[in-house]
Amino acid sequence: MKQLIRRLVRRLAHTRGWGQGLYLRLCRPPGEEWAEYLKRRGALHSMGDHCSVQTNVTITDPRLVRLGNNVRLSGCTLFGHDGSVNMLNRAYGLKLDRVGKIDIRDNVFIGHGAIVLPGATIGPNSVVAAGSVVTGDVAPHSVYAGVPARRISDIQTLVDRMAAASDRYPWRPLIEQRQGAYDPALEPELARMRIEYFFGHEAADGDDADAAQLRGATR
Repeated sequence: MKQLIRRLVRRLAHTRGWGQGLYLRLCRPPGEEWAEYLKRRGALHSMGDHCSVQTNVTITDPRLVRLGNNVRLSGCTLFGHDGSVNMLNRAYGLKLDRVGKIDIRDNVFIGHGAIVLPGATIGPNSVVAAGSVVTGDVAPHSVYAGVPARRISDIQTLVDRMAAASDRYPWRPLIEQRQGAYDPALEPELARMRIEYFFGHEAADGDDADAAQLRGATR
């Protein structure tokens, strides 16, 4: 029954725009699904294909945000305006305005806790590290980090470093077999191998036992 209700809520949210809050609470959509919802509803200025927007992403001015293809936003904040103008206008009797677009090109990842300020253009083929504050443009094919964010390497250096690290993991053959970013058929063994690698064999066995007990308690 719960699955049926979730499917109904999801369908009504995506096709008719009904019950967004209920959809978020009940279905807890992953990033790809939430991005598809935002795209269907025309929430942003525009959005390309194969994007992922986590539900904890904050976008203050969606109509001023453009996403290219394969853009992935993880718990970040995109500001389209400077709220200080409201205080300044009242304090000094002015009529100021300060807004700007955020233009995120193809193949961009923005990490958790990062803040992008108005007027920024990011990418293409770039990574903004977690916790960074982007105050201007991010050069193509680059990795940016820090407060304010600065270029720390080119994207190919990051790819090469990650590839070398991935090759050393004992679960590399499973990654090669995995279908997409998450494969439920392989996930239990992948999780077990990771726990054993980092914490030892007994920890992996204990985690399996805890998981089995939890599954039994929730049936």
